[in-house]
Amino acid sequence: MDTVHPGILIGLLVFLLACSAFFSSSETGLLSLNRYRLRHMAKEGHRGAKRVSELLSRPDRLLGTILIGNNFVNILASAIATVLAIQLWGDAGIAIATVGLTLALLIFGEITPKTLAALHPERVAYPFSLPLQALLKLFYPLVVLLSWISNGLLKLLGVDPASKVSDSLTTEELRSVVRESGHELPKNRQDMLLGILDLEKVTVDDIMIPRSEVTGINLEDDLETIVSQLRTTTHTRLPLFRHDINQVEGIVHMRQIARLMSHNQLTKEALVAACTEPYFVPENTPLSTQLINFQKQKRRIGIVVDEYGEVIGIVTLEDILEEIVGDFSNQDALRSPDIHPQEDGTQVIDGAAYIREVNKALGWQLPCDGPKTLNGLITEALESIPESAVCLKIGHYRLEILQSSENRVKSVRVWLSSPQVSPESTPD
Repeated sequence: MDTVHPGILIGLLVFLLACSAFFSSSETGLLSLNRYRLRHMAKEGHRGAKRVSELLSRPDRLLGTILIGNNFVNILASAIATVLAIQLWGDAGIAIATVGLTLALLIFGEITPKTLAALHPERVAYPFSLPLQALLKLFYPLVVLLSWISNGLLKLLGVDPASKVSDSLTTEELRSVVRESGHELPKNRQDMLLGILDLEKVTVDDIMIPRSEVTGINLEDDLETIVSQLRTTTHTRLPLFRHDINQVEGIVHMRQIARLMSHNQLTKEALVAACTEPYFVPENTPLSTQLINFQKQKRRIGIVVDEYGEVIGIVTLEDILEEIVGDFSNQDALRSPDIHPQEDGTQVIDGAAYIREVNKALGWQLPCDGPKTLNGLITEALESIPESAVCLKIGHYRLEILQSSENRVKSVRVWLSSPQVSPESTPD
């Protein structure tokens, strides 16, 4: 080695530093890849993605190949740097070689290539996978031997080398992925995906039309009243009942009613004959489950009942779809008819308004884990039916009761107070 020209040694040293950078960047690039994007590209036929997927299927052998190559070139570089330094500076060259090579390996063989690979993993991993495949075949016997020894040591430590952490995502992790997709996914599509994920947390009674607002046909009314109601209704399906909604007899489609009316055959008996059996839905059914149930039952509307079998409202397929894609109507008056913005920035809200709808319309965070309506939230906080002009604080929100009756709050003025307000619900 003493007779080798210093220029050759320097050239060889530079080559070994480049090899060290190759192995370091390969490791970081391969392990930094988005696994889901990698699988997608492999299924699409991308050659580099297929090679990388094959390499990552046996990470022990991949890492073995990279570490064998990296350690080999680093040790060889150390030896050549020592010889070169001794030729140039004598015995003092050993210390110079140690410090100089350490800095060179850190800068050019580790930090810079790994940072580059972490920033652009696909640009590094796909082209570098080709030489890595060749090296894996070249080092295969040694890699298998080292993997066997390493796996044996892991088993002695109680670790199963065959076990693998699942790549599957939880609902919350998937929600984070959707939120962080940025410009890769349009805002409306993000909202739709998040809406689907939120179906697990929302139940039927959160979105149902309450019993007091249900429009239906009372078979106890005279036929003229029923016909007048049918001519003016805006609904496609209507429940038929006697006296009240608890005695529902079925659901009738306006298509059937139009056919009966066109042939002058509309009678109460014909209405009952044209209706389908009512489909009852428990109030605490998650929307994700109910969506599937609607599909299985070939239904679009369900009668919501509580634990005692009492009808408390109705839910439609459209209601669930609106939780995913948003309101089908673009008119603010139809989206939030119970909310009336004021010039001073406050909101006058009907006491019967659903808290979830208020939060969605105004971007607020009023608590909705308990009572579903604003009236219920206020009466729970005060533990009584309040009179007008009573004020209270709930979380970061101030509420002033504008109108109330003997049994409920009719209208409330609400506005957002300082973020420092105590989250406890206390009357002013």
